Amino acid sequence: MLIIPVLDVKDGHVVRAQMGMRDSYKPIETPLSPTSAIESVAEGLRRIHPFPVFYVADLDAIEKGSNTFSTVGPLSLLQPKPDVWIDAGFRNAKAVEEVLAKRRTFAVLGSESQADMDVLRAFGTHPRLILSLDFRGDVFLGPPAILSEPGLWPKRVIVMTLDKVGARRGPDFDRLQAIKEVAGDREIIAAGGVRNVNDLERLDGMGITGALVATSLHSGELSGIQISAFMRR
Repeated sequence: MLIIPVLDVKDGHVVRAQMGMRDSYKPIETPLSPTSAIESVAEGLRRIHPFPVFYVADLDAIEKGSNTFSTVGPLSLLQPKPDVWIDAGFRNAKAVEEVLAKRRTFAVLGSESQADMDVLRAFGTHPRLILSLDFRGDVFLGPPAILSEPGLWPKRVIVMTLDKVGARRGPDFDRLQAIKEVAGDREIIAAGGVRNVNDLERLDGMGITGALVATSLHSGELSGIQISAFMRR
């Protein structure tokens, strides 16, 4: 099972994400790093486990509609270099093409940022395009056709429940199961609410391929030993 640490970045700092309320996010304070600088926090996470993949949410780009990739640069200094899954509020084909032109970089297409199906139709078969199905409560964020046409989904699909992020209430197991049932052989990645090893065990038992994790890594609720055990499965 792939466990992927999350770096939510705003104004050049890693921030503490909670329940999708982005206006209130503040630079992170964590025992893993003396500062909220991207490279420093990533290095702290790497001391827990040599994570091969990081997920980066460029919140400025998501909120403002501009595509900036300065958030990825600091991660290229890590050794070994990780793969980076970046959500930068991609709204057009040109922005996605720029990301996919870079080695080891994956474009996360957030449904909340889409006005229509055009970008998904253009890149859905690309091996480094990842779709994020974004929800707030019971509301799907994005064009309804994205949710209702699973045949257009790429190989990897993130199920993101924003009000679960940082809330320590557990993953959205029911929604994950419902999405998995219509996703065919696609890899489903859980996002939002992972608290501890018990949540990971349950996700693994459901056949969920991976999980995006942040709060439980910084709190120490997930240890390096536990993560290593899951990553070997």
